[in-house]
Amino acid sequence: MARSPRALDLPLRLADSSAPLRHRVADAVVDALRSGRLRPGDTLPSTRTLAASLGVSRGPVVAAYDELAAAGFLVSRAGSGAVVAAGADVAARAGAATHVPEPGRERPVTPAPPVPAARFDLRPGRPDTSLLDRAAWRRAWRAVGDALPGNDAGEVPRHALLRGVLADHLRRSRGVVVDPDDLFVVPGVGGSLRALPEAFGLVGRTVALEDPGYVEAWTAFGAEGVRTHPVPVDADGLDPTRLPAETAAVYVTPSHQYPLGARMPVTRRVALLDWARTTGGLVVEDDYDGEFRYDVSPLPALRSLPGAPDHVAYVGTASKLLAPSLRVAWVAVPRHRRDAFRVAVESRGLVVNEATGLALAELVSSGALAAHHARASRTYAARRGALVAAVADRMPDAVLEGVDAGLHVVLRLPDGTDDHEVARRCAHVGVEVSPLSAYAVESDVRGLVVCYAGLPESCAGDAVELLAAAVMR
Repeated sequence: MARSPRALDLPLRLADSSAPLRHRVADAVVDALRSGRLRPGDTLPSTRTLAASLGVSRGPVVAAYDELAAAGFLVSRAGSGAVVAAGADVAARAGAATHVPEPGRERPVTPAPPVPAARFDLRPGRPDTSLLDRAAWRRAWRAVGDALPGNDAGEVPRHALLRGVLADHLRRSRGVVVDPDDLFVVPGVGGSLRALPEAFGLVGRTVALEDPGYVEAWTAFGAEGVRTHPVPVDADGLDPTRLPAETAAVYVTPSHQYPLGARMPVTRRVALLDWARTTGGLVVEDDYDGEFRYDVSPLPALRSLPGAPDHVAYVGTASKLLAPSLRVAWVAVPRHRRDAFRVAVESRGLVVNEATGLALAELVSSGALAAHHARASRTYAARRGALVAAVADRMPDAVLEGVDAGLHVVLRLPDGTDDHEVARRCAHVGVEVSPLSAYAVESDVRGLVVCYAGLPESCAGDAVELLAAAVMR
């Protein structure tokens, strides 16, 4: 007959506290498991023996064993007493306990060393939300409070009010004439791109994307079973003559190529639309920051060309104009694919909160959005000028690209430079930027993507001084 395991001589250290004795005994056993002095399969001393060794009455020890067994640290075996359960040591090291600690008596946790905040966060995609008119923002949300929410759990928000005012906004600001019924409100650009392959029959087919380009577009299309093909961009953006023969759709940022900043000229826009007409292909136009152009007037969107509504899916967003945390974008799709796109959007749960849509509609209809755009454009233009001047002064040999529009510039680095390492050096001295090669698939481009939207003019010199020290090291 197998012998029962010998009970351990278990020296426990009870915490010096006002906690109930049964909790202190249980905690001492868990501490022994955590330190390795107790292991799964070990048999604990009898309650009488442990009480005697601790110099306490037997009742609290019995209660502590019951607590440990109820939590799963111990199991009772006939003839063997209380045995440490399998996995009890792992649970103890993971921080499991038998009871809720008294307030102020939680196990002390050594905090992780704080990560120093960057002095200047110049990563792209970060507009200055402090430029928002707080009074207008509050009025917009008060207007939301006057509207009762819908009560149909099976009905997604249609955002009829927002779609109406957006249609008017797009006509006036981007030259896009669209019926509100052809507009869809979605939670961000990435969400809209995930719905396109199913709606337009692109699964398993080839979609051409700019290289370097918007990483989230590559991710979204690839996740939906699309074959992605990189097309290198030049000073005029994507060249339609370089599209492979099997291309079913092409994703472009013609107003301000992301991230290099090129503006696609009208000749290429017309050529791209001709390609779509001839092949039956789809053009996905991402107009992510087409509103911000400083030295010349913005070109109307590609979607504004005659015949484009039948071949172009137009994507706009509030991310750069207002704030990326709103997670609001809009899509105008060719009418013959409207129902298919709605199904794709709703089946993926790509829904914008009803209240958010109402607040944005109020901002647009009240004129607050237009006023904010004018104010932000003046501010960003001044900050861009200060950054460019500081680079010219402190880094005279540097080459900047994409300075005419948007919220960022590209600081080119020599071929072969490890721009990821340069970005790490920049972060070390307190300046967060993004390496240009992170946006490339096959193109060998090296540089830093530097956003000036949140950089006050008075700080441009200091930021560039740190950049120069990191780049030239």
